[in-house]
Amino acid sequence: MSGAFSRTELLLGEEAMERLKNARVAVFGVGGVGGYVVEALARSGVGALDLIDNDTVALSNLNRQIIALRSTVGMYKVDAAKTRVLDINPDCIVNARRTFYLPETAHEFDFTQYDYIVDAIDTVKGKLELVERAKEAGTPIICSMGAGNKLDPARFEVADIYQTSVCPLARVMRTECRKRGIRRLKVVYSKEPPVRPLKKAEEPSVRRDIPGSTAFVPSAAGLIIAGEVIRDLICP
Repeated sequence: MSGAFSRTELLLGEEAMERLKNARVAVFGVGGVGGYVVEALARSGVGALDLIDNDTVALSNLNRQIIALRSTVGMYKVDAAKTRVLDINPDCIVNARRTFYLPETAHEFDFTQYDYIVDAIDTVKGKLELVERAKEAGTPIICSMGAGNKLDPARFEVADIYQTSVCPLARVMRTECRKRGIRRLKVVYSKEPPVRPLKKAEEPSVRRDIPGSTAFVPSAAGLIIAGEVIRDLICP
C-alpha cells in the first residue's frame, strides 16, 4: 500500500476511502478558513470539489491563506486553489466558480448535487441563504463562525448554533436562524472573546473595519471543519 492516500486508508479503511472518492463537496469561500478546508479535503481523497469565491489573492492574504503565495498574488482564489488541488490529486474533479454567493446568485446553484456544503463566507445574508438552501435540498452543511480578531486556536469548538456563546457572529446567526425556523445548524466557533486590533487597517477603499488575523487561527478552524466533513461523509 503506497498510494497517495494509503496512510489515511490505514486509519479509515478501504470502504471509507471509496466513499470519499465518490463524494462531491462544495466549499463556499476559499480564504483563510475555506482554503484550509479545501486543502484537507483534497489530501483526504475527496473526489469532487466545487470552489466558490470571486476574490483574488492579495498581499494581505500572505499571512494566513494557504493558497496565497507571491506567485499567486492577483489570481482568482478559486483558480489558485484548483491548481493546488490538482497538484495534490490530479484525479479530483474541481469546479472553480468565480462568484460571490449572495441571495442574488443563489439560483445558480443546485444543492441537491452536493454530498456536503461548507460555509466559509463572510456575509450573514450569504450564510443564511446557504443554510436555507441546504436545508431545502436535504444536504448537510457546516458553517464557520468568526475567526478574525482571535489569537487562541485551541478555543474552537464544534456545536449546534443554539449552543454557542461569546462569538458575535454566532449571536447574530442564532437570532436569524430562530426567525427562519432553522432548528439546528452545525457550526465551528470560538469562545475566545474578540481581541481589539492595536491599530486600524490602512485600506481606505474598504468601509467596514477589517479584522486582524494570524496564520494559526483560521487554519485551525478550517482543519476542524474538514475533519467534521470527512467524519460525516464516511459515517452517514
